[in-house]
Amino acid sequence: MSSPHRHLGTRGVRSLLSIGLAALLAATGLTTLAGGAGAEEPAAAAPALERPLAADFPTPTDEIVVHETILVDEPFDGGNVRYVPGPELGAGDQDEDQLPVFRVEDGGSLSNVIIGSPGVDGVHCYDSCTLTNVWWENIGEDAATFRGGDGSQFTVAGGAAVAGDDKVFQHNGGGTLTVRNFVAEDFATLVRSCGNCSTQYQRDIVLDGVEVTVPADRLVGINENYGDTATLRNVTIVGDSGRDVVPCQRYIGNDDGDEPDESGADADGTYCRYSASDITYR
Repeated sequence: MSSPHRHLGTRGVRSLLSIGLAALLAATGLTTLAGGAGAEEPAAAAPALERPLAADFPTPTDEIVVHETILVDEPFDGGNVRYVPGPELGAGDQDEDQLPVFRVEDGGSLSNVIIGSPGVDGVHCYDSCTLTNVWWENIGEDAATFRGGDGSQFTVAGGAAVAGDDKVFQHNGGGTLTVRNFVAEDFATLVRSCGNCSTQYQRDIVLDGVEVTVPADRLVGINENYGDTATLRNVTIVGDSGRDVVPCQRYIGNDDGDEPDESGADADGTYCRYSASDITYR
């Protein structure tokens, strides 16, 4: 399960914002994007993806190597630039000390961005934020991690992610995470409600118009003892002739870091909310 990364918490960033942008950059070492690109140097063009995808990735308009996490504190449209993580952010494996390419604060949003390989720890999204048409050419540790208190509203709309060993989206905060019109391929779990975070919440997860292609193990993992729910609508699973992908896995979560135990799977009307007609196999 994901653990807190080595940079300032939300309160710390907000405090620094009050003393001005220059002081923020000096104190955090973050590059800021707020309506315009502000990352590092251009890189040589990377080869196109070799794998055919259910969703076509956009053609990058430019390519930038990122050496420091980019802070986004207002709406930012990347114009389909590919941001390639530098080695300072991590190796793109399952090491939980990796840093994100983007950190999106409350009130910020990220759109039309391509995250290149290695995916490191993708995007960190704090409080209520929106990711629109974000494309991960490599999932890395997690494509995106969501953190915030009760009542947070997180949205992923459009985009795609491929090539990961574990989770695509990690829901560590409270509130609702909605994933809409999204495509994923080659992963273990599409969305996981944190099973062993030190602070736990009741979480809701909604998948609507999502298409996944095997290899994949499960769509959603939730903690029934914390009252989590998962709602699935208009989901398509490609290549799963044996019906091996679990739509909704229930766990008994904890707050002491232990690996959670499985407690059941599939629709139950309370925690896992969907019917057979909500899932199409192709």
